[in-house]
Amino acid sequence: MDMKDLSLHLLDVAQNSLRAGAKHLRIALDEREGHIRMTVEDDGEGMPQSILAHATEPFFSTKETEGAGLGLYLLLRTAERTGGSLHLASRDRERYPTSHGTTLTAELISTHIDCPPVGDTVATLLALLQGSPEVELHFSHVFATRTVTLDTRELRAILGTGVPLSTPEVLRWIGEYLTEQYQ
Repeated sequence: MDMKDLSLHLLDVAQNSLRAGAKHLRIALDEREGHIRMTVEDDGEGMPQSILAHATEPFFSTKETEGAGLGLYLLLRTAERTGGSLHLASRDRERYPTSHGTTLTAELISTHIDCPPVGDTVATLLALLQGSPEVELHFSHVFATRTVTLDTRELRAILGTGVPLSTPEVLRWIGEYLTEQYQ
């Protein structure tokens, strides 16, 4: 059982951040020099060390009603199959009340035959914004010759407070804006 592309892993990790109460989410993809580095950083509740120590184990989950506890495990296995790695760091709210959150960094060797494609990051970002329009999202996707970016703070400054980012017209515009940057 594997996810077909990295954007599905990205969606899974970002949804975990949102379930953990994240209000700010930084997503970075870096595709340079034969590597793909995916970083997701949030200001959610964070994980105590007792949970962090088991977070990448198969079927480990703190969710009582949903999920099989395979998301991080599958991402770890995907990264390792390419000769890459996964690093997970977290500071829980109880011990770090003003600086809590989680950072995940997955590094894959993009030239390896088992490296999945990045996939449809535009659709992934639109799904995140549609489901959680209140989140502050900063996205960057760095290539050797250009960088694709999206910052919801800039969008809110233009739109004002009365227009949610989940409005169909706004989502359509965001999709076109990102697609143009990828071309």
